[in-house]
Amino acid sequence: RAGFTVGITPVLAEQLKDDRFKSGFPEYLKNKIESARDDEKYFSSSGHLQKAKLAYMWLSYYEDIFKIFDDIDRDIPQAFAHLQEEGAIEIITSGATHGYFPLISRDESIRGQVLEGRRTTEKIFGKKPKGIWPPELAYRPSYNWKPPVGGKERMRKGLEEIYKEEGIEYFLIDHHLLKGGKAIGTYLSLFEGLKILWDRFKSQYKELEVKETTPLRPYFVVSTGKHKGAATFTREPQTALQVWSRDTGYPGDFAYLEFHKKHFPGGHRYWRITGRNVDLAEKDEYRPDWAEKALEAHSSHFVSLLQQIIWESEVEDGIIVAPYDAELFGHWWFEGPEWLYRVVKKLNDAGNIESITLGEYHDRFPPEIAISIPEGSWGEGGFHWVWLNEWTEWTWKRIYEMEDIFFDLMGEYKNSDAGFKRIMKQFARELLLLQSSDWQFLITTWSARDYAENRFAEHYDYCKNLGRIARGYLSSKKLKDEDKEYLEKLEKMDNLFEDVEPVEWTKGG
Repeated sequence: RAGFTVGITPVLAEQLKDDRFKSGFPEYLKNKIESARDDEKYFSSSGHLQKAKLAYMWLSYYEDIFKIFDDIDRDIPQAFAHLQEEGAIEIITSGATHGYFPLISRDESIRGQVLEGRRTTEKIFGKKPKGIWPPELAYRPSYNWKPPVGGKERMRKGLEEIYKEEGIEYFLIDHHLLKGGKAIGTYLSLFEGLKILWDRFKSQYKELEVKETTPLRPYFVVSTGKHKGAATFTREPQTALQVWSRDTGYPGDFAYLEFHKKHFPGGHRYWRITGRNVDLAEKDEYRPDWAEKALEAHSSHFVSLLQQIIWESEVEDGIIVAPYDAELFGHWWFEGPEWLYRVVKKLNDAGNIESITLGEYHDRFPPEIAISIPEGSWGEGGFHWVWLNEWTEWTWKRIYEMEDIFFDLMGEYKNSDAGFKRIMKQFARELLLLQSSDWQFLITTWSARDYAENRFAEHYDYCKNLGRIARGYLSSKKLKDEDKEYLEKLEKMDNLFEDVEPVEWTKGG
């Protein structure tokens, strides 16, 4: 039994169930299979026998994925749902489009992210989620908040209040927030907007007195002066470092497959990491048997680390929360899925430690201590710099602008007809997409800056045009032909969150 807690972002779940993915992914697999065949022929004829063996490995690898995809009727979400029904995993939700909650300017918007995320997770996976993975593990308590770019000061709900009101029992945080939010680093001095947010929060934050906290137990989080809250689980730092660290983490072992060096034109990889700071041109050929030895050693070491943490702790019935981005396993770290399998197998064989989902643990050992925690995230510097800086400030001005326009129009929603509601539901979808934290992340990291800026600008234009169309409809009670055509285009293109209901965003708890 895996006992994994799996967070699947609702927008990803929507993409995986879309017919365009179900038909497009097999074409991708066919291309990978064909290119592996071509590579095998080329390497065999040119005397590169080890690479020819690896090409056959890739051929088999993608053929197996193709077969599995067909065996599950090309329905990945349903396969996850079956695993949840069998008790192997627990699926938790996230923000509908992974919006960065602390910087979103209206509680109604955050409620929309949480509510539509929860609704989508329940619809697609067949079970109401107990927990939420906050996008970027970001958190903001209740205090008198002022937007970092323009806007008026106002009292905001703590995120835990909104989670509670929307039926979410627990959420996750990074370790430094549990310890008091000391991981701010130097980034506050780099950008005035961040300093304004931090100073405002700090002046109003009063920590509930708890002598000592530990990531090995859950706590009940409430904002200062409030009573409504939710449980929180904390990322355990040693296990995080062991897998994520660039220098000492398992994925950097020299025997593992090199991610960045690829063979043209198929993109298959035939080299190992080889050594620290080794130039791509100097990489050695990949040796699966060497990787096998590293996997065995690393999975055994990780289980020993888990046992050591538990044994050295004085916490009775403690829990180690070790979350990782799914893209690490199989993508960045090719051997990662096999490492996970071996860890689970060794845990089941150990007998003195077990894997458990967060929901199961919460039911068996609910939190007994209430605490307040500071604002922050697991981003670089521990605060909001990755998402709010001189390169991304313009995006927040436009998000805030569209939030105000949207909720001003929502004042007409309750007493409006089906035509106006149709426009506003598409506006809601576009606003959610505009709020995705991916845009700011890609801009800041330069990994796909032009793409992110263009996509953000597109969704901003969609929101702006839908606002114009909605106002025109209120005046004339009909859609112009060109507006109807535009709306139909957006409904076909951005057709996620079929059951979106923005009036519920405005109801409050």
